[in-house]
Amino acid sequence: MDFDSLFQFANNLAFISWIVLIIFQRQGWIKPLIIGTSVALLAATYSYLLITTFDPAAFENFGSLAGIMELFQNKEAVLAGWIHYLAFDLMVGLYIVSDAEKHGINRWIIVPSLLFTFMMGPLGLLSYLILRIIVKRSYFKY
Repeated sequence: MDFDSLFQFANNLAFISWIVLIIFQRQGWIKPLIIGTSVALLAATYSYLLITTFDPAAFENFGSLAGIMELFQNKEAVLAGWIHYLAFDLMVGLYIVSDAEKHGINRWIIVPSLLFTFMMGPLGLLSYLILRIIVKRSYFKY
């Protein structure tokens, strides 16, 4: 499979997973399904790209912004980075759903946070954490 097709596959998988998560967020089967299929496939794809394209000598580049920019100058690295985002943002979405359920937060008021997480990762998580403080009127208790 070429890199453009892999990009389309990963994006479509993530998009469908987010729709399913938002609609069926409180169904018992949703979390195992998304983790066991979508996240696992994204993680496997990321791992494959990393193993087949990453140069171990590039680890020194992680110490500076210029080094990171150098790492992401090739298509394979950008694709691996993008798939990394897709997998982790989906896991954050699963956390939000689980945490909201645990704290009795209405499933529909977290939808904007889930959408923000899908599109802008950490901003969505922050919006949920603020929402949780407002709804629960207390600080976090884990």
